[in-house]
Amino acid sequence: MSSYASSQRRRWVMALGALPAVAGLSGLQAQGSKRDLKISHQFPSGTDFRDRLCKKFAAEVEKVTQGALHFDVYPQSSLMKTNAQFSAMRKGALDLSFYPMPYAGGEVVEANIGLMPALVTSYEQGARWKKAEVGKLLNKVMADKGIVLVSWVWQAGGVATKSRAIVVPEDVKGVKVRGGSREFDAMLKAAGASVMTSIPSNEVYQAVQAGSLEAAYTSSASLMSFKLQELTKNFTTARKRTNWFMLEPLMMSKSVFESLPKAHQEAIMAVGEQMEAFGTQSSKEDDVRAAEVFGKAGNGVFDMDDAAIE
Repeated sequence: MSSYASSQRRRWVMALGALPAVAGLSGLQAQGSKRDLKISHQFPSGTDFRDRLCKKFAAEVEKVTQGALHFDVYPQSSLMKTNAQFSAMRKGALDLSFYPMPYAGGEVVEANIGLMPALVTSYEQGARWKKAEVGKLLNKVMADKGIVLVSWVWQAGGVATKSRAIVVPEDVKGVKVRGGSREFDAMLKAAGASVMTSIPSNEVYQAVQAGSLEAAYTSSASLMSFKLQELTKNFTTARKRTNWFMLEPLMMSKSVFESLPKAHQEAIMAVGEQMEAFGTQSSKEDDVRAAEVFGKAGNGVFDMDDAAIE
């Protein structure tokens, strides 16, 4: 046998010998080529737990899929404007977003259920939604509109004001305020407030600074991330009771999700569920921390009690 033929034979033997190892790779890695996906959100990088959740999710899915899925996270609406993200996911132009559910209420009316005053009054109640009939219906509605809910995260929130504290309904009369959803805004209007609608939380600081807003309801995390304590005088917290609970899930484009191998879909949903405990714990910690941050900045700090909720 010639040296060339011998060399060729050795290469074939080595290749054939490697086949069992290749066949033994997990389906997660073997299915399809590497896929790069984008996650967009409106929150600051690093300091906000929602950014950290997205990065933890990305790292874990990449690990589980052995690098077959890779994610780039774009904080602070650096990839696209906040209110454009939901439509972009529906069209398959954006892969994932950590997105406040009621921001989508103009396109999908059922999304307004994600922030209705006093409908959800505890994290435990909100967590039960996912497997309850309401959660099944919401999943179906979102799927029909081109969205997959990957992680269900509820956040409590309070209200920061440049004027008097807002604790009971009569406190909002005549105040220029942002509620955060169509239904919450309707309640504030009924109590006599002047409501500024359709403004995402990352634009609240500028609105308060410019004087077009005197008060803003938003999540404890956003109140701190967007530094409202620098402009306000009084703050009503969510650390004890609150009538402001928002569903803010990690969402994914259904068309993008369905374009992935089944094993990758299962990995995304499994890791998404794992992230929910982190989201809930972080939200609870922020409810307490927000009171401390606003107090240190010189704001009067107030709490709602059962009577105020009623």
